[in-house]
Amino acid sequence: MNNQTIEKLKNMRLGAMARLHQQNVEQNKLEGITCDEYLAILTDHQWEERENNKTERLIKQACFRQTASIADINYRNERNLDKNMFLRLSTLDFISRKENIIICGASGTGKSYIAQALGNQACLYGKKTFYGITSRIFKRLKLCKVDGTYLKELDKLNKMELLILDDFGLQALDVQDRESLMDIIDDRHGKRSTIISSQIPVAARYEIIGGEGTVADAILDRIVNSSHRINLEGDSLRKGKI
Repeated sequence: MNNQTIEKLKNMRLGAMARLHQQNVEQNKLEGITCDEYLAILTDHQWEERENNKTERLIKQACFRQTASIADINYRNERNLDKNMFLRLSTLDFISRKENIIICGASGTGKSYIAQALGNQACLYGKKTFYGITSRIFKRLKLCKVDGTYLKELDKLNKMELLILDDFGLQALDVQDRESLMDIIDDRHGKRSTIISSQIPVAARYEIIGGEGTVADAILDRIVNSSHRINLEGDSLRKGKI
């Protein structure tokens, strides 16, 4: 009877429940437990495994470059990183409110790590997240325009509850980059949250975006509005703890 039950659980893709039940039967751990209690134990075990698998899948799909954690953030004074403000951001309420985050700072001040720590936190909360170097995203979108998959790729990015554009502005945007950025930002504006990290101050991004002034104005207006600002300072932390 137990073997049949275990096989049926496996066939219903309840593997975690089947393994725990088999273990409990083999180790005779069923005594003193009511049917309701035992069902709850099996159900909780299956649920926890599914949630863990979902989190692992979200983290893998996010394509992070680093294993970053909110718990490992360094708040020493010279960084200009307000702990209370950052911990409020780590609750991810900004995603619920469809707000953005702009992280600025010189090379090595930990912009990418902080962005990925927030991204990892979003995955832990079950939110679809994607991290990418901005220039590489634009290169992929150019190829997609050639093979006719541009709209499909753009749709994938826009479905992400949190999109992280890292190293924004390291290269000036050409016409196609500018169009892609406008498509991404316009589709996500007021609907999804975006984190942008950059060495370039917000005031200097007008020249980086380039093109007609009205296009740059439209892009910056959508990026900056409803955005939280993090301006990192201090020396490079690449040799120390982020």
